[in-house]
Amino acid sequence: MSKVTDLVKRLLVGRALRSTQLHDQLLPKRVALPVFASDALSSVAYAPQEILVILSLGGAAFYSFSPWVAAGVVLVMLTVVASYRQNVHAYPSGGGDYEVATTNLGPSAGLTVASALLVDYVLTVAVSVANGADYVGATVPFVAENRPLVAIAIVVLLTVMNLRGIRESGMAFAVPTYAFMIAVIGMVFWGLFRLLVLGDELRAPTADYKIVAEQADIAGFAMAFLVLRAFSSGCAALTGVEAISNGVPAFRKPKSKNAATTLLMMGVIAVVMFSGIIYLGLKSGVKLTEPANVARDILINGRPAGTGYYQQPIIAQVASAVFGDGSILFVAIAAVTALILFLAANTAFNGFPVLASILAQDRYLPRQLHTRGDRLAFSNGIVLLAAGACLLIWAFQADVSKLLNLYILGVFVSFTLSQIGMVRHWTRHLKTETDPRTRFRMHRSRVINGFGGVMTSVVLAVVLLTKFTHGAWIVCIAMPVLFLMMKGIRHHYDRVAEELAAPEGEIDETLLPARNHSIVLVSKIHKPTLRALAYARATRPSTLEAVTVGVDAAEAAKLQEEWDQRGIPVPLKILDSPYREITGPVLDYVKSLRRKSPRDVVTVYIPEYVVGRWWEHLLHNQSALRLKGRLLFKPGVMVTSVPWQLASSDRLKGRPEAFAPGAVRRSHGDVKKGDNKA
Repeated sequence: MSKVTDLVKRLLVGRALRSTQLHDQLLPKRVALPVFASDALSSVAYAPQEILVILSLGGAAFYSFSPWVAAGVVLVMLTVVASYRQNVHAYPSGGGDYEVATTNLGPSAGLTVASALLVDYVLTVAVSVANGADYVGATVPFVAENRPLVAIAIVVLLTVMNLRGIRESGMAFAVPTYAFMIAVIGMVFWGLFRLLVLGDELRAPTADYKIVAEQADIAGFAMAFLVLRAFSSGCAALTGVEAISNGVPAFRKPKSKNAATTLLMMGVIAVVMFSGIIYLGLKSGVKLTEPANVARDILINGRPAGTGYYQQPIIAQVASAVFGDGSILFVAIAAVTALILFLAANTAFNGFPVLASILAQDRYLPRQLHTRGDRLAFSNGIVLLAAGACLLIWAFQADVSKLLNLYILGVFVSFTLSQIGMVRHWTRHLKTETDPRTRFRMHRSRVINGFGGVMTSVVLAVVLLTKFTHGAWIVCIAMPVLFLMMKGIRHHYDRVAEELAAPEGEIDETLLPARNHSIVLVSKIHKPTLRALAYARATRPSTLEAVTVGVDAAEAAKLQEEWDQRGIPVPLKILDSPYREITGPVLDYVKSLRRKSPRDVVTVYIPEYVVGRWWEHLLHNQSALRLKGRLLFKPGVMVTSVPWQLASSDRLKGRPEAFAPGAVRRSHGDVKKGDNKA
């Protein structure tokens, strides 16, 4: 059965890669651009449209505000791109906004940024895939009738592609992304050429339609609010800008320089496409309104469009005006737009797992999220992201309008805190820097980040004000819940680490139970390890050794050094694991011992934590469970769990702590010496 599952896994994911092959997975700029910028670039498919849709609530006359709204979006985008170019040079380790906020504003600010980004990444996948399903549904009725199921299937496909590794998925997604960029930029320049040079008139399919204003006679505060709401919707064009700062480690050297160059390229291309589409849309007479009200608010020859009317997206209408409805180039534009919207989710598939890995390393998320899979990708993070996106798609029935109202709030929270953190970063370094040229660069960077912080904080306030009652309140609840959950996980890990700490020189006789042994599995030197070693020595086996799996060479060397320094009287053997697997090397080593002495019994001692709450089981003992499950089927191999009861297990004992079976784990004064004797 294991061979069958392994074969299926290899067919889907591919051949496992050695840890030493991580360098081969690093990306050149030409591949990094489609990998990290697909979200920001694809937003031009719906950000200009959202501006016109919101303004249409006041009637087509309000379209006159769209150039100013678009100019505001472009200004914010260029500011954010310039600001993040400072970030990637100052913090190239890949922590991105989380690292900037944590270092300069404190752990709580860092966790706020992390919770905002994690929520935004999940929404990025849901919005992008749902929007792509809308484009396909325009020509394929089956997709239109089954949008949630089709969208979920696309998420599953993207998940499998990303499990194959960042480089392989990047190469697969590069061609469609470049095709989209070339097609849209080509459409923009050809449309401008026809307008400005040839003097042609561009007419969109909806140019002669009328729009019924949802809210008539809007003026004063109501008008300003509507324009601000359109601006906040247009700011969806900025989503994905932060992904490059989180993915700096994935670039080839020089990492910071390549990341900054890619960020600049992405910003310029996105601004050109965004500005060109909205300009051509206005010149060609595009009419758009809210999808829910399109049957009533669009008038064709003075009559409502009716339920059978399908509202073409803005790119499709502009392509029709520039190239002609039904032309080959029109079909190509529609096809690559639908494809890029699906692939835009790939930005989140690269950003979410990396951020989750860093948070897991800092003990704010389960440790399993820090582990790389067979293809050197953070597989657990990829699967978790896909699961969250599928739940959102199903809950909102792949409705883009509803999902967009939840969007961009989180990303502007991270933008704002990151820029404030960068201002403090430059201020701190200016206090010690004496070189005039370096100080000038720091002053310039601080001004850029300061201006960026002001701009993004204003946008954040606008987004919160205009979108709160339209669904953003859900994100306002989700972010604090995620924040508190990560705080709780960190508190748990800290409490466990403190409880398990084994200070040098401490001799605790309570760690010595009865007798027996052969191999003690070791991950680090703490109380459970020392207790397992003591128990194994007490059994007086013929041979005894401690075994650890060297997933990380530096950590293994550090463990060996501490082992020798403490003078532990048991030899430590480090098993090599080029594929970062724990179970396989141990099984192979046990089988080699059995082959040498078939008549002997091999006993494997596994230190384990005993916890009292269901959710704590998810955070501990997963590797031990997998290993025991495999070892139990090996003839001549005995598996012994050496339990170490944590404080939370006391609640399940139903008896006074002094008489509880796990009371031997601590040498508190309330436990009598006589109770600890074997």
